[in-house]
Amino acid sequence: MKKALPVVVATALTAAALSPVIFAHAAPATPQSKSSSSKVSGTSSMATKVAYSFGYLMGKSNREVVTDLDTNAFVSGFQEGYGNKAPQLTEEQMRSTILEYKKNRDAEEMKKTQALASENTAKGTAFLAENAKKPGIKTTASGLQYEVLKEGTGAQPVATDQVSVNYEGTLIDGTVFDSSYARNEPVTFPLNQVIGGWTEGVQLMKVGSVYKFYIPSNLAYGENGAGPIPPNSVLIFKIELLKIVK
Repeated sequence: MKKALPVVVATALTAAALSPVIFAHAAPATPQSKSSSSKVSGTSSMATKVAYSFGYLMGKSNREVVTDLDTNAFVSGFQEGYGNKAPQLTEEQMRSTILEYKKNRDAEEMKKTQALASENTAKGTAFLAENAKKPGIKTTASGLQYEVLKEGTGAQPVATDQVSVNYEGTLIDGTVFDSSYARNEPVTFPLNQVIGGWTEGVQLMKVGSVYKFYIPSNLAYGENGAGPIPPNSVLIFKIELLKIVK
């Protein structure tokens, strides 16, 4: 879910013809001393409360985004811009500074992502190699691994079917990233519109079965990852096939 307040910041920067991305990369700001803070309470004027709320929420929503923000320079720029005073930098200098900052931060993030992807590839490969040696683990031609926890007796779906399942997904370190059991709400979906490991794996099941799947990253979310799932992650799913939906 996106945070609401950075939109205010983005709007302000867009109005100045500047890139809003600077507020997508920041670190905790150095707090100002309490003695310099304006005293605001519920009985303050509407204008004062609006001003304080705008400033506080903008700061709070961006403290994890811009980690190296010089708050004194920010306040100075805000005051001069709001007061329609001549800027200390030209708009071209501001644009190029923000674009350079974004470029550098994007490069840093890319390096971190690539390092994490390489680390996860190595860990995933080692995990699957060891897991394949365990009793009860079967490996398909694609590299998908699975074990039967409970064998059902119902019909077996094909890729074009819709199925209803309960499931729990974890990373190889045991971190649970999603669970229909926790929500107490089974999910229904077309079997050919999910990750490859699910499309292949669920077709091996009969209604009433419970399988555990060990899905290589190329049959899951690959180098991009997804939400809480890091890049190149091997995923483990416990899946219970409830029914085929006609």
